Amino acid sequence: MRTIITVLYLTIFLICSLPIMGIIALLHLIWPQRSDRMALRVVQHAFFVIEFLSGVNLTITGQENVPQDTSVLYIGNHLGFFDIVLTYSRVPANTGYISKQSVFKVPILRLWMYRLHCLGLDRSDIRQGMKVILKAIDYVKNGTSIFIFPEGTRSKTGEVLPFKAGSFKIATKSGCPIIPVAITGTDNILENHFPWIKRAKVSITYGKPIPTASLTSEEQKALPQTVRDEIIRLKEEQHNA
Repeated sequence: MRTIITVLYLTIFLICSLPIMGIIALLHLIWPQRSDRMALRVVQHAFFVIEFLSGVNLTITGQENVPQDTSVLYIGNHLGFFDIVLTYSRVPANTGYISKQSVFKVPILRLWMYRLHCLGLDRSDIRQGMKVILKAIDYVKNGTSIFIFPEGTRSKTGEVLPFKAGSFKIATKSGCPIIPVAITGTDNILENHFPWIKRAKVSITYGKPIPTASLTSEEQKALPQTVRDEIIRLKEEQHNA
């Protein structure tokens, strides 16, 4: 029943949100920043409802580590679909997610993703991937944060997979801080018993900002492993809490 209600709500939201999207598009012509905030709040509200319907028992720590006055690059480990639902509903300002290109094929959903500054990445196409990274750098420089899962795929074991180094250029080229995000338990909501949605205990921890503006070339090279190690440490804290 939980699955049916959640899917039904999401379907109704996507259909009924089309007029709202039209209003936001018109508003964007006059007040771009205000329209971006409106789009953010509309989708955050929808995600909060999905969180409620799915019965998630969520523990969040470290939100005070997220800067309120500057754009950032969120780096998180990836376990499943609800990683996005639970983190996006809590970002303080405009944030675009980098996801696999296939997600942009879903009708209506892709319209919202474009409106929210999300980017589709085809990891098999190096040239397209570079364009996405450059676009993300431009977004960050202009005040929109970016959230990416640099493992490139979801972990099926819960272990943090090796990070792809290319995504870290978003931070080093823009000079924005990195916020490491450790996620535990989201795969127990859906992926571990797909297609059924079940109650699960989830922990999300935001680490302290990692500055990138003045890194040496060696520090930049080590950055993916540095952030990965920090996320592993945060996940160990979650386990011991």
